[in-house]
Amino acid sequence: MTLKHEPPKAHTPGAPPHAKGTSRPLPRHHHVEAHFSGSETVRDVVLGMSDGLTVPFALAAGLSGAVASSRVILVAGVAELAAGAIAMGLGGYLAAKSEADTWHSELKREYEEVKDVPVEEQEEVRKVFRGWGLEGGTLEAATHAVCANHHRWVDFMMREELNLSEPDPKRARVSALTIGGSYVAGGAIPLAPYLLGVPVTTALATSVVVTLLALGVFGAFKGKLTGRPIVSEALRTVFVGALASGAAYALARLISG
Repeated sequence: MTLKHEPPKAHTPGAPPHAKGTSRPLPRHHHVEAHFSGSETVRDVVLGMSDGLTVPFALAAGLSGAVASSRVILVAGVAELAAGAIAMGLGGYLAAKSEADTWHSELKREYEEVKDVPVEEQEEVRKVFRGWGLEGGTLEAATHAVCANHHRWVDFMMREELNLSEPDPKRARVSALTIGGSYVAGGAIPLAPYLLGVPVTTALATSVVVTLLALGVFGAFKGKLTGRPIVSEALRTVFVGALASGAAYALARLISG
């Protein structure tokens, strides 16, 4: 059999000839996938920081409309900061613990179903593979390969049927510390001006400026991590914080007369 050789292609402006008359090879670009793997941690930081920047800010602004002592406002703010951090950290711990309990419960159930009703469970595997476009002998071969091992079978059902993955055993503790710490870090920003020993009105004005700036930066950072428009996310975060603090301030002024 004779191979037919194609004539060399003419050089194009985008690929200038080599000194020896051969085409210069195009540079090879390596595709690098930059997936972010810390989504759970980011979620916890966002949750803690967003509430930490907003709630103590609103509290301090509200008290500034009712009392004239920076010390009173600071003490109340720190107390709220401690209580809020504990409450949110505990909430994060319980949420992560609940996810882990759900996973273990479903894992136990899947092992029981594979043992007690294997025919029905095999059909569930086929259903998944049919959704992937497999049919005929390929479908049966793939189903047999998965169901030949009970551990592999159950793992497949957990991931593909229930969309559950094994949780990190340290997840609950890490979530509690991350949310609580982020809440304290965020809440310290609006409370810091009340440490300066300046009049309440000055401390409030300073708190408003630094907190709104922090909310804008945090919103932009959150938008970048979550893939949302950075500017609109920053403005939305600032708007929510300003709305909460403005409402608290107006309510406190109304009550105090």
